[in-house]
Amino acid sequence: MAEIRELYLTAAASAVALLRDRAVAAAWAKPSALTEFSVAGLAGHLAQQIFRVDLALDAEPNGSVIPLREHYARSAWVTAGLGHESNVSIRRGGEDAAAEGPGSLVALAQAGLDKLTVALRAEPADRVLGLPWAQWSLTLDDFLLTRLMELVVHSDDLAASVGIPTPELPQDVIDPVVDLLARLAVHRHGPTAVIRALSRTERAPATISAF
Repeated sequence: MAEIRELYLTAAASAVALLRDRAVAAAWAKPSALTEFSVAGLAGHLAQQIFRVDLALDAEPNGSVIPLREHYARSAWVTAGLGHESNVSIRRGGEDAAAEGPGSLVALAQAGLDKLTVALRAEPADRVLGLPWAQWSLTLDDFLLTRLMELVVHSDDLAASVGIPTPELPQDVIDPVVDLLARLAVHRHGPTAVIRALSRTERAPATISAF
């Protein structure tokens, strides 16, 4: 999946453009479409999908290399409630990233993207990196898939929060995100629930949300 690096960069560039939109700055202090996230905090969290890649590239492998399904199974935030420390920490991190205001956040995000545009293309195909906030490692391409999903999902969240259209992304960016979310939904709800939700309105469950 070497191409995931280019797909990630495409989505990251779109996210920076969204952060630069005047509607985001105008709604900075308002509540976002996500419970307990302000627009500023959500914008910061979106930008962190760039910052965290840069941080992870500097980290040594940490523990065993695990597949994506296990990565999500081990991550407390996936099934924890909003008040769980893992989710409180995520919201706090977004607010901290945005603390200097929209202009500063855009500048940092653009600088991070510029750096990653060079760095990711120079990384070997089999690069493994540790996650400084976890006790395990992922391949670089698997980690970028997790960040790609975050960029796509939270770009929609942020656009909805400030009343502008969700950024349009190429189909080859969207496809791996849909595939990942579908696999996580099957893992969480079981295959029957997902199949029914996609094919049978009369028997569809109330939700098949991956998270």
